[in-house]
Amino acid sequence: MSLKRLGIRLTIAVLALAALAVGGAWIYATFINDAAEEFEVADLNERLDASAGQPSEEPQDTSPDVTTQDNTTEADATQTDEAAQSEDVTEVNGGTQFWITTEGSEVGYRVSEVLFGIDTEGVGRTEDVTGSVTLVETTMTEAEFTVDVASMKSDDGRRDGQFRGRIMETQTFPTASFTLTSPIDLGVTATEGATLDTTISGELTMHGVTNPVSFEIVAKIEGNRLGVIGTIPVTFVDYDIVDPSITGITVKPEGVIEFVLVFSRQ
Repeated sequence: MSLKRLGIRLTIAVLALAALAVGGAWIYATFINDAAEEFEVADLNERLDASAGQPSEEPQDTSPDVTTQDNTTEADATQTDEAAQSEDVTEVNGGTQFWITTEGSEVGYRVSEVLFGIDTEGVGRTEDVTGSVTLVETTMTEAEFTVDVASMKSDDGRRDGQFRGRIMETQTFPTASFTLTSPIDLGVTATEGATLDTTISGELTMHGVTNPVSFEIVAKIEGNRLGVIGTIPVTFVDYDIVDPSITGITVKPEGVIEFVLVFSRQ
């Protein structure tokens, strides 16, 4: 076989392999990759509705009803008091409210990837999140949430292995957290039906590094639940995170932390 013919065959083989790689990447990005959609306000509303429908965790009163002089029972009076508290959640400890995360909370990451020249996304999520918010009249005085980073899962186990290993090193840095650093006046009282869009600032700690951050949120109260949705932009080098890229897959140097948090008033 002549060298010329051999060279032609080698060229064809290389082109065929390249076509297979690109075609496979296109098939994966178009039909196989199942990255979750971005959180939207509709997701917040859905989770608030679902959470509000959960039974109360308060102990049930099994004592017999006692009729009062105005022909009402103690149970009736208790229900009336509870309804009044639900209608105006500000009447707690002189206007101070304490809320903690409950079912429906979820935190994740979203990054842009280029897979053999095809644009796609990597998304990981977890419901393993805890947090709290303290409100005094119209002011948010404290807020924080902490995420179990190792529990985040995407649609690809190989990505998850890279994420937990060389990228986030979760054995050394198992959690990430956000903390509000100074009170913020929200301009509205935390009552049923209240809603707002605002920007909050604080400190984000991730991969053992803490940086100041500011980001927009949407918050609303429905069914005696406080819901908050938002995204926090992140640049990897700011948190000493290595370039996530590997052979054939290029990851852009920034991403976002996205969250939906549902809080129950204590």
